[in-house]
Amino acid sequence: MIKWAFLEELGEISEYEQADLDALRKRVLGAALVVLFFAATILLRLWFLQIHKGEEYRGKAENNRVRIRKVVPPRGDIFDRNGKELVTNKPSFNVVLVREDSNDIDDLLKRLSVVLKEDVSVLWKRIREAESKQRHIPIRLQENLNWDTLAYLETHNKEFPGIRIEVFPTRFYHYGDMAAHVIGYLGEISKDELEIAGTDFYRGGDLVGKMGLEKLWEKTLRGEKGSDSSEVNARGFEQKLLTHVEPVPGDEVRLTLDMDLQQVAEEAMDVGEKSGAVVVMEVKTGRILVLASTPRLHLADFEGGISQEKWKALTDNPKHPLINKAFQAMYPPGSTYKMVTALAGLATGVITKDTTFHCSGSIPFGNRQYHCWKKGGHGTVDLMRAISESCDVYFYQVGMKVGVDGLAKYANKLGLGLKTNALVEYEKEGIIPTKEWKKKKYGVKWQDGETLSISIGQGFDLVTPLQLCQMTSILANGGKKYLPQLIESVTNSEGKIVQSFTPQLLGELQDDEKKFITMIREGMVEVVQGARGTARAARVPGVTIGGKTGTAQVVRLEQYKHLKEENIPYKYRDHALFVSFAPAEDPEIAVAVVVEHGLHGGSGAAPVAKVVMQKYFANRLAVDAVRKAVGQ
Repeated sequence: MIKWAFLEELGEISEYEQADLDALRKRVLGAALVVLFFAATILLRLWFLQIHKGEEYRGKAENNRVRIRKVVPPRGDIFDRNGKELVTNKPSFNVVLVREDSNDIDDLLKRLSVVLKEDVSVLWKRIREAESKQRHIPIRLQENLNWDTLAYLETHNKEFPGIRIEVFPTRFYHYGDMAAHVIGYLGEISKDELEIAGTDFYRGGDLVGKMGLEKLWEKTLRGEKGSDSSEVNARGFEQKLLTHVEPVPGDEVRLTLDMDLQQVAEEAMDVGEKSGAVVVMEVKTGRILVLASTPRLHLADFEGGISQEKWKALTDNPKHPLINKAFQAMYPPGSTYKMVTALAGLATGVITKDTTFHCSGSIPFGNRQYHCWKKGGHGTVDLMRAISESCDVYFYQVGMKVGVDGLAKYANKLGLGLKTNALVEYEKEGIIPTKEWKKKKYGVKWQDGETLSISIGQGFDLVTPLQLCQMTSILANGGKKYLPQLIESVTNSEGKIVQSFTPQLLGELQDDEKKFITMIREGMVEVVQGARGTARAARVPGVTIGGKTGTAQVVRLEQYKHLKEENIPYKYRDHALFVSFAPAEDPEIAVAVVVEHGLHGGSGAAPVAKVVMQKYFANRLAVDAVRKAVGQ
């Protein structure tokens, strides 16, 4: 080539030699381009792997060397108003599988199923549900191991590669199933819940609140997860712990509930297996002392996930135990609504305290008779006697004069037909009808005869026990409407109060309306303390109680009209209601009781309120008894 270059410069290269030279140049250039192409490809690939994808592959390499596991924090404890522990945590020993550490999962599960006394198909199902997880993430196969199984697996751990024992905090209920509907329960997070919540905190298999306070206060109670990072060898076995970040326990929640009072209320409802609700409130603050719903849920059934058989039994139960009947069930208020009719009549001026109506046992209207509960009638009745003896005819007359819209106005003022806005889930609004409501709902106009039924709490009227208790509280405290309060305070893991709740006044009756409440309260005292009152069964010696009974008709069936009440099928029996307050001289608490199909408020519901009152005033009555004994 040197020669040719020299000859080329001298101009002595032939045409043949020039062609060879051009061909050679092309070959050299082509070879250089090929070398450059491959060099560029290699450099580009190195840039892609080390620069563009460097962090990703560095993370994968680190994951191969380091295994990070989230550490679940203990959930926050729940206390009652007096600091009594309602819900705390206990350790649960669970069997988990790390697929990365097991070569033959099929053989492993066959042997493990014998130890766990679990069908192998159930174990495989749990693994298939977690197929999308990374192989080093543990899959929970069984929870709450007994000590014998735990000891066997610990002593034979080399026979079960990939199987580990996980210590997991679970809930411990100090009062068993008491206040179960309020507290709620935990369950494994569903796919839908995980999509909504995101994976910043939650992972598949995590337990979350499914009902009650556990659900409503999930973010407060759950705490913050910790983490462990461990170095693993090429086979995936952990060699040493690299870092450990402690989880932050969930915040503690203190309720306004008085667990001693709650227990008494629920036990009273258990007698005869009553279905219904009991609500007790402080009339001057709105704090809820009792929020009971029966039948109770068995919280232990929900640990680790409720079985299909038990879930079906709950959903098929005609007493509907899954519903919190204190604010998710609606009932006709029956005669407890007569205080609304009385207030509406007084406030609108259609009656005074001394206005009388004659009750002969029924009142004609249109082409039918509207009967009083007392067949022979009450005779001439004024307001006090009408309330104490619950005369239907009296309130028919008042209701017709006020009208349905006037009744609805005062029902709303007393909290009926409106959500209380308490911090509870799925609260029902109830129904307090108006002319406009019926037109919108059914497309027909209101009939005057329907006002008669509304006047005594029948017809379209539907309320919740919580609303009834709020109504009674408003009457007891002189016309103030407080927000029903269930949470007292929230305290973090360091013992610092991070949230504190105080009584919240929502509104008041007008001054010219408040003056009528005293008259109504006097009538309610006669209901319990009077010689002919309908709730004499609620009397507590030493305490002056005001109240009102109610019997809510479930369905009007003529074929059962002549049967004895105990022979009427359970589902067709009337509901029993009773609302009360005490002490009448300076009211402190209001109590509302609803017993489904309990027949009569005086006999079915009032005795439940009595035991609650006895418990609440027990210390005071004991002191009074001692003073009386020593002559003070």
